[in-house]
Amino acid sequence: MAFEYSGDGALDYFPCRYGKSKLLFRGPRRSLQGEFVAAMGGSETYGKFVASPWPALVEARLGMPVVNFGYMNAGVDVFLNEPQVAEASEAAKMTVIQLMGAQNMSNRFYAVHPRRNDRFLRASMLMRTLFRDIDFTEFNFTRHMLGALKRRTPEKYEALVDELRLAWVGRMRSLIEKVQGRRILLWVGAYHAPDVRDPLGAEPLYVTEKMVDQLRDLVDDVVHVEPSIMARSTGTVGMHFAPLEEVAAGQMPGPMVHEEIAEALLPVVRKYL
Repeated sequence: MAFEYSGDGALDYFPCRYGKSKLLFRGPRRSLQGEFVAAMGGSETYGKFVASPWPALVEARLGMPVVNFGYMNAGVDVFLNEPQVAEASEAAKMTVIQLMGAQNMSNRFYAVHPRRNDRFLRASMLMRTLFRDIDFTEFNFTRHMLGALKRRTPEKYEALVDELRLAWVGRMRSLIEKVQGRRILLWVGAYHAPDVRDPLGAEPLYVTEKMVDQLRDLVDDVVHVEPSIMARSTGTVGMHFAPLEEVAAGQMPGPMVHEEIAEALLPVVRKYL
């Protein structure tokens, strides 16, 4: 059976807010009083279509609350501009920060939506000058736009990627410096079989070892998880979604990937508690 479907809204994500934040995170809501671990990240931390994402798995095995600050399609900008998350880190025993791709953040070339960072808003004058023959009004999402640029003007596209990588390192350093206490970076590699239709590659998009090395002096540890072949090949097995969501579910990490992330994180988290 390729998927599990238990009716409309197969999973209840118990969306919740913390403090005065405008962002809806995955629940159930946890108290920010007492001892807890904060989990900050994008879709992979939120765990859409998965009953028990890695924050819930770590919580169950650790015996300590793990607050899931995962936010769908988030880039670095979401958390850098969200004071509530930084404030929560002051109370947390430690914060696990998932590395997010470099495409979903505003930069010298283009702007993204402040909360839905995968949404392309507008190209800067610099971008329009570099890509004179491109009509940017046809794009709504960053991946769509970047894929089109790679196909049409590969040399100029590489210059754009270099800028995104440079901006990502600076933005990540700023985010890490805002987070208080113990800090662990979580780097999740490709979590599904390669898709020849995707010209850009797997998440976190454009992130390299050299870029991560520039952040190591700011954190206590880096956990790099490369999902196993078995985990990557399970497709949507064990995931919960409506029939029309099957394609979207296939782009998200499945339960086995979340299990492997939790297993890799657990000893490191325990080490620093």
